[in-house]
Amino acid sequence: MDYKIFKNFLAGLWEIIEVLAIALVIVIVVRTYLVQPFLVSGASMYSTFSDGNYLIIDKLSYHFKDPERGEVVVFRYPKDHSTFYIKRIIALPGEKIVSENGKIKIIQDKEEKILNESYLKDSFRDNFSYSLGKDEYFVMGDNRNRSSDSRYWGSVKTSEIVGLVKLRIFPIRDFDLFSVPAYN
Repeated sequence: MDYKIFKNFLAGLWEIIEVLAIALVIVIVVRTYLVQPFLVSGASMYSTFSDGNYLIIDKLSYHFKDPERGEVVVFRYPKDHSTFYIKRIIALPGEKIVSENGKIKIIQDKEEKILNESYLKDSFRDNFSYSLGKDEYFVMGDNRNRSSDSRYWGSVKTSEIVGLVKLRIFPIRDFDLFSVPAYN
């Protein structure tokens, strides 16, 4: 009788270990290749994101398409790849970005376009010009007066981009699915 109880106990324990192992493999695969959580720290993306927001990052999309202007991305900081930043893509590879009194102008192939950034809450007055290479993106925070971004440390390479912000899941009252703003 004791042998049968022990055998049933071991069978139950083995089943629990199998379920935990399968769950662990699924979590590792999902987090490595599909989605990743990200905790916002700081005010550089205010009012789009606040300090302490918990986001879900889509890591798969950029294997099938290139990043687009207006998308919010998480990337490895170019000067220290162990640090992650969150910013909005403003200019794409091969473009020139010019800012005059806070108005952003994109120049590509002699065509100029001024970005309508109606999502910004505060104005900024920076003047700068930057030309991007074939694998470079210019990123900026939505809180331009409090953002360390491409204006100060340069462009972000495609290989440094971790993923696209898709979802804010915490705090629950701010739960939201994000889309790219339409630029005129």
